[in-house]
Amino acid sequence: MRPIYHALVLNLHQPAGNLDYLLEHKEWEAHEILWALDRMPRSVWPYEDIARVHLSLSGTLLETLMNPEFQSRVYGIAKVGDLLWYLQNTRVFEILGTGYYHPVLPLIPEADWDEQLQRWLGVGRHLFNRGTFSGFWPPEMGFTMEMIPLLKRLGYKYVLVDSKHVEPVDTMRWEEVRYRPHLARYGNDEIVVVVRDRDLSDAQESGMEYGWFEHELHERTRWCDFPPLVTTCTDGDNGGWFRNTTPKGNFWHVFYEDFMEQIRKEWTVGRPIFISEYLERFGAHGYVKVNTGAWNTGWHHGVGFMQWTGSQRQKDALERVKEISAAFHATYRQLEESGALNDPWRGSQMEEAHWRLLRAETSCNFYWGEAWVEHCHADLDAAQSHINQATTNSGKKVVSLT
Repeated sequence: MRPIYHALVLNLHQPAGNLDYLLEHKEWEAHEILWALDRMPRSVWPYEDIARVHLSLSGTLLETLMNPEFQSRVYGIAKVGDLLWYLQNTRVFEILGTGYYHPVLPLIPEADWDEQLQRWLGVGRHLFNRGTFSGFWPPEMGFTMEMIPLLKRLGYKYVLVDSKHVEPVDTMRWEEVRYRPHLARYGNDEIVVVVRDRDLSDAQESGMEYGWFEHELHERTRWCDFPPLVTTCTDGDNGGWFRNTTPKGNFWHVFYEDFMEQIRKEWTVGRPIFISEYLERFGAHGYVKVNTGAWNTGWHHGVGFMQWTGSQRQKDALERVKEISAAFHATYRQLEESGALNDPWRGSQMEEAHWRLLRAETSCNFYWGEAWVEHCHADLDAAQSHINQATTNSGKKVVSLT
């Protein structure tokens, strides 16, 4: 029987300072997260010849993991430096690019997209010892077609999108839309889009056995007259299924090890594959339109970003993000044109303002209803203060904002 290819994608994100906070206030939860991260390479080591896993790691998570003080603090729980080294194993892991502070990109000003992505590339290239990354993971799978030119300029070959939002330009059967990579075009730029199967991803998130999954692979792809690519994407460090420390109660031991053993015994046609390898072998076919939206969060379908914009306080915070972003970019241009940025002090004030603006845009500030909205405002307050200082000389404004 023909193989049914499977692309496993795991998103890993912790907001800035969150692991340190959990170690102080919810120690067991921090341990579970660290063990969930550490479990990944250990689970695939015995299957290096067949295991294939895509990982997206946010910049703020990488920032924490690469911090020597944090590594020392958690020594004895997990060897985080070793973990980062293990993730460089290109035989089993394909690292995806993403946004540094994990923002829902369509919800933040387009003027900030480039820096969110460039900052991640800076740390990603350093930690994973490579110049380019083939695939892009939009945080929260928040995608809009307007992102395509930037992704192409930064060297990405494909982007992951959710099946809920994909519409074929020309006639395609259901299985073609979902189980085959396509092309999406915006202006003069086009990129490959790889479609996440929402239903199977929900099962991956909540817990499933390989026997059930294999049956679904057969049923969903039975009419495919092409090599099918079934893509499942979930968080990899959240939820009991991934954090559970009991061998018989987590994803790697219950599902993935069984999957690998079935392959070894030649009892299954399921085959893990890197998306980049699939594209090299089989390419992408047909054009699609991807409607603006996000993935489902368990209680919302991702259309309209209601998870992040459902209350007035969330909307107000996002509106303030736009205002401070506009003020930052206008100030930066004026300081640059006047030559004032040659002053190291002013430059440092603008850099301080910039990273606080970008951190204010993290999706977590809006995901938890109104619980974290104040984190957004605190960073915006700091950004505004640094902008004001950068435009002041001996107590007098040197730049006038209109």
